[in-house]
Amino acid sequence: MTGTNTIAKPKSGATSDPARLRTFLESAARKAGFDVVGVTSAETAPDLSERLGEFVALGRHGTMGWMEETAGRRGSPRSLWPDARSVIMLGMNYGPNSDPLASLGLKDRATISVYARNRDYHDVIKGRLKEIAGRIAARSGADVKVFVDTAPVMEKPLATAAGLGWQGKHTNLVSRELGSWLFLGAIFTTAELATDTPQADNCGSCRACLDICPTDAFPAPYQLDARRCISYLTIEHKGPIPQEFRSAMGNRIYGCDDCLAVCPWNKFAREANEAKLIARDDLEAPQLSDLLELDDASFRKLFSGSPIKRIGRDRFIRNVLIAAGNSGSGSLVPQVERLLADPAPVVRGAAVWALARLAPHEAVERAGEARKAEAEVDVRAEWDKVLEVAA
Repeated sequence: MTGTNTIAKPKSGATSDPARLRTFLESAARKAGFDVVGVTSAETAPDLSERLGEFVALGRHGTMGWMEETAGRRGSPRSLWPDARSVIMLGMNYGPNSDPLASLGLKDRATISVYARNRDYHDVIKGRLKEIAGRIAARSGADVKVFVDTAPVMEKPLATAAGLGWQGKHTNLVSRELGSWLFLGAIFTTAELATDTPQADNCGSCRACLDICPTDAFPAPYQLDARRCISYLTIEHKGPIPQEFRSAMGNRIYGCDDCLAVCPWNKFAREANEAKLIARDDLEAPQLSDLLELDDASFRKLFSGSPIKRIGRDRFIRNVLIAAGNSGSGSLVPQVERLLADPAPVVRGAAVWALARLAPHEAVERAGEARKAEAEVDVRAEWDKVLEVAA
């Protein structure tokens, strides 16, 4: 859990007046670089447990077992911290300055989700939240706890209740002023703060985010099946990528921004973007050939301070191999062949698939002996698929 509990006694000039505290909060948030702030009661959104329960019951959380394990605490802010009285939700715009989907057409290059093209946003947001929370605690004498994504807090429904925006049909938060590009953070406090009115849903009849999804991950508007989502598959999913989604992944090797990028409200996000997080040049559209060369040490070095580092080298190379298989680039075959002998089964299996796509005849020639020598069930299944297609 990413959280901190700060206790402070009132100092000279401290106040517990909700309206004055709210004014102070807005000033502190602006100084810390946040674009929007809102407040809701810690007793808000009593239907959170029911909505989360349905999501888990349908199995749409995939292998994210922590969602089921923490469902009781996620259902209500007061379940997580009984003393909380107010929840402060803050948003920071990270809208890109160029078309985030442009690299999808560059088949020999990789597409990385916008949020992961620079520093880990958890680190960026957490420090600034702690700064604001400390000022609120000193000002009011109230206790505070800070949460950034990894804690069992349902940020998007709470942000909706706090008036930051609404959950769009893609289930992400949408703001009239900032579009779909928002990092969210939460401060729970025992202080009583003036609350905001939730915004109305402004999606209307628009289906852009639903229709663009490469893997049909939305069973219905406002519903997501994570098991079909490329962000889940490339980041959370630990085993082989299911066959049915590999072609649709294209060159997306970490996350997927399609549903966010097509939101019509993003035009305001681009206008408001102050470029707080500029993408690293080497992560905007890196060459697949360069990424396929990464061993564990070079992977850690390249992605030091990046959220990508958390998935580890093996899962990352698995994703890059899927992109290589979709690239149609025969020049990648030698690198793919080398990875057939990689120590990690998830890498070897993805290499089999990539080779079969790039050099099918060579894959068939290798399949018989390679299948006999392979001890891992999942990798043998990949070779079996090669032989099955060839039959």
